[in-house]
Amino acid sequence: MERLDKILASQGAGTRSEVRKMIWAGRVTVDGEICRSIDRRLEPSEHEIAVGGVPLCYRKYLYIMMNKPEGAVSASNDSHVQTVVDLLPPSLRRKGLFPVGRLDKDTTGLLIITDDGAFAHSVTSPGKKVFKTYRATLDGALDEADMRYLSEGAVIDGGEQCLPAQVAVLDGENFVYEIKIREGKYHQIKRMAQSVGRRVVALERTAVGALTLDPALDRGEARELTERERTLPLTN
Repeated sequence: MERLDKILASQGAGTRSEVRKMIWAGRVTVDGEICRSIDRRLEPSEHEIAVGGVPLCYRKYLYIMMNKPEGAVSASNDSHVQTVVDLLPPSLRRKGLFPVGRLDKDTTGLLIITDDGAFAHSVTSPGKKVFKTYRATLDGALDEADMRYLSEGAVIDGGEQCLPAQVAVLDGENFVYEIKIREGKYHQIKRMAQSVGRRVVALERTAVGALTLDPALDRGEARELTERERTLPLTN
């Protein structure tokens, strides 16, 4: 059972003070009747709540897919730079949202945003070993020895040992490779490339587990995950 004002605020209807004013003004109905009690407690999934005549579609958690653009930081808030949460359209904004894992500021592609901590843990926990798939454009070609070295587990600067990666050629002429890793060390793909004498020119994440980036999403766009996407096996 939750307070009515908390329910409305959690669904993005406004701030706590804004939704209280809506309730006091008689703009909120519960099961078709005006409710002016901000502290009324109810189970939102068992009642029909409307604001200004528009039914509230209650969702305990949000699961969002974003095509992250270059320049946005993977954070909920930052006083100096634009975050991925800042980019969300008003219909998907609400308190408590955060990116699941991090993409570097200059890395683009698939980013999951949610307010479900347990779900985020299932994706980012090192013990789950979820594969993240990247499209990496390098400044030159990888030879067979380079690819074997990365696939067997590269040792990157500082002496850190990486888990074995999966590396495949996507476009040999333009030095584009698909790289799958099961961990998230700081700047890992870039440091792996450096370990074989190459530099990453562009990096895009295309999949997390079985969840793939929607090609219909332009850079900076976001949408909710579908029911099918939410049940895809993210862990391996």
